[in-house]
Amino acid sequence: MITDRPHPVSLHRTPLTEFHLRHGAHLVPFAGWEMPLYYTSILAEHHAVRTGAGLFDVSHMGILAVSGAHAADLLARRTTADVPRLVPGQVRYTFFLETAGGIVDDLLVSRLDDGTSLAREYVAVPNAGRADEVEEILRQHRLPDTTLVRWNPKTAFLAVQGPRARETLERTFGWTLSGLPFYHTAWFPAAPGAGSPGGRLGLGIAQGFPTSYLVSRTGYTGERGYEILLPAEDGDAVAERLLAAGAVPCGLAARDTLRLEQGYLLSGQEFQRDHTPLEAGQERFVDFDHEFVGRSALEKQRTDGPAVRLVGLVVEEEGAIPRHGTPVRLGDVVLGAATSGGLSPTLGHGIALAYLPREHAAPGTEVTLTLHGRDVPARVTSLPFRTTPKPA
Repeated sequence: MITDRPHPVSLHRTPLTEFHLRHGAHLVPFAGWEMPLYYTSILAEHHAVRTGAGLFDVSHMGILAVSGAHAADLLARRTTADVPRLVPGQVRYTFFLETAGGIVDDLLVSRLDDGTSLAREYVAVPNAGRADEVEEILRQHRLPDTTLVRWNPKTAFLAVQGPRARETLERTFGWTLSGLPFYHTAWFPAAPGAGSPGGRLGLGIAQGFPTSYLVSRTGYTGERGYEILLPAEDGDAVAERLLAAGAVPCGLAARDTLRLEQGYLLSGQEFQRDHTPLEAGQERFVDFDHEFVGRSALEKQRTDGPAVRLVGLVVEEEGAIPRHGTPVRLGDVVLGAATSGGLSPTLGHGIALAYLPREHAAPGTEVTLTLHGRDVPARVTSLPFRTTPKPA
């Protein structure tokens, strides 16, 4: 049941909990955290991100600082990214695998050091539900010269997403964000007018806080977006300033419809150790030129070809909305089930993701969904569902 009353104390709370309550958020349990599902309406928040700027609290995500001479080697061994090749300030989307190649988690790895010494510093951001497991595995495999520090709950993590995200942040802080490339990160001054607005590298989290905020040109919506890591005590006030500058507070529900339209993976639905990056259509994020856990399994799958592929499904019949678990059939044969599904607010009809046998995964393939006991036609389509230019 959705409620705006506090949940049991066993749930973690983000530094923005009072902000959520103050603005009428409907709070629900999510991955062990008390999080806003929505504030006013899912559709309004979705459209705010597609047309303006939306503000998300993503402080539930794991924040792991990994530093030391062998930090890059540790992350490279445990992810599909060739981490030593990341240049200072670069951010990489990558996968944390088990030996058989199944996805344990997807995460972002950012390089913070400026390259002037042998020591390296990275920030790894796993999903909330996998953060403890990822941290423990990294601790088990690290060398003595590699340090891991978990920054939850000492940090707040905000995402500002939408075509007006840059304008909103620059107006609020006086930053110059045009020089921050896609999937890069840099430190920007916390106080407007304090220091250079252009961003800098070479600061670890401990050195950057509290006078600077770590700003990344990343996101989970398909729009121009930025994610800001800042001290927990600043989170509420900064969120209020962003609202005053025109950002709209958004919850998990809009975050889900936005990422679904892009065909982005969701932990626990598109993967839970049961699928590989190749089956999920994410081979571009697998660097086969280095050793990593699960590489042998992926190499075999690359040679043989994945038996199943993640595809998009379009359902144009009015009122037919697929959900997680909706069966997908071809005639009398069940091909699989939707891993995610819902109404696309942008397109105005139902969409879904599903793993289908590769012989039935070509765009244009006609299939049938079973919705509430009736058959509904659907069509396989390429991803993403929205065909828009890459955000500038």
